[in-house]
Amino acid sequence: METKEKAEDKKVTEAVKKPETKDSKAPVKEIKKPVLEKPKKTVAVVEAHNLPISTKQSAAICKFIKRKRVGDAIRELEKVPTKRVAIPMKGEIPHRKGKIMAGRFPKNASIGFVNLLKNLAANADYNGLTEPVVVEAIANLGSRPYGRFGQVRRKRTHVKIVAKDKIGSKK
Repeated sequence: METKEKAEDKKVTEAVKKPETKDSKAPVKEIKKPVLEKPKKTVAVVEAHNLPISTKQSAAICKFIKRKRVGDAIRELEKVPTKRVAIPMKGEIPHRKGKIMAGRFPKNASIGFVNLLKNLAANADYNGLTEPVVVEAIANLGSRPYGRFGQVRRKRTHVKIVAKDKIGSKK
């Protein structure tokens, strides 16, 4: 009984391998699958979770980079650690020279945002955006783990940055 089943299995596999045609020597047409193009995206997004930077400083930087081109935002944030450009902040913060009333130079947060904006520029380039502009920048509190010995809560921030093509750009 086992030999009959094996013989039937062989017939089935042969039938699958060699399709039945009128002429056994006739070539078999291969079916080609259509190549699907990837759909073009109109936005580029970067999300980072639990970054070890201040949420207050991140919110100020988000407000600072909103409605700017990604390249311009990177250039300006690279000047913050060297104290050439101050990030405008509200609250009990001392006055600064120039156009802004009060501001600070958040070094670690600005370095983190520069890395995120470089990733955003790469995503925008991959998605085919010619002149990406930051349209949405959000900073939220992340999960705050306890530090060593459990007395201090560490700072953590979730950041989401979205860029779209500039409205007046030509493709």
